[in-house]
Amino acid sequence: MTATWYPDLYLRYAAYRARPADDLLPRLTLSVHGDIYDLGCGPGTLTKRIKDKWPARRVTGVDSSPDMLASARKKFPTGIEWQKADISQWTAPKPAALIFANASLHWVPHHETLIPHLMRQVTQGGLLAVQVPLSGPQLYHTCIEALASSDKWKARFQGAHPHADPLVASAYYDLLTPFAAHLDIWETHYHHVLEGDDPVTEWISSTGLVPFLSVLTDAEKHDYLADYSALVAKAYPRQSDGKVLFTMQRLFIIATKN
Repeated sequence: MTATWYPDLYLRYAAYRARPADDLLPRLTLSVHGDIYDLGCGPGTLTKRIKDKWPARRVTGVDSSPDMLASARKKFPTGIEWQKADISQWTAPKPAALIFANASLHWVPHHETLIPHLMRQVTQGGLLAVQVPLSGPQLYHTCIEALASSDKWKARFQGAHPHADPLVASAYYDLLTPFAAHLDIWETHYHHVLEGDDPVTEWISSTGLVPFLSVLTDAEKHDYLADYSALVAKAYPRQSDGKVLFTMQRLFIIATKN
């Protein structure tokens, strides 16, 4: 079953979701000619920032979700090209100056082959810039796995495909060194202050829960979200002011093609 993505829900925490891009984008300087591709562009907000940074460049936003691309085209109808494609099968028509992938590659399996493939799409002196959330050690992901393996839900999720677990930094280093003249790799923990009745579920409903919600009926979705909310309420107790401190760990990579 094809996953259904919800641009409006995704953008509800737009400022927080933009923080990693705020840290990554200013570090990028292009010294070679070529086009730019934003892989997993979603609703196009970050693609527009990329275009604003390099207005003379041809910029293409790539995503597999028709809903996300429709939202992007509506908001940014000119100046940016939008392409429907699966990242795992995508190739650049000619070597790119920059391939940018912010919080998208963790949905694509087999990074052992994906990362070298993407580097082959970059021109000499160009950049591969990546940010991936490291969900494995996070409590919200533990709650997802607990429900997926529970007696109540495991039969329903046999067809669900959660995101792939990213590799560790040292593995990416070894994959990239044959292609890279320079590598910059780092991790950052973000502690987001969330408000509302059920903010963690609201956040994850537009990302990590999508593969699971996509295989459920409307009635089942309501039941599943109630179960998930009960788990994350225990995993993320309220702070003294009633708000929730939601931690996200993210890995960043900037590779310059040799």
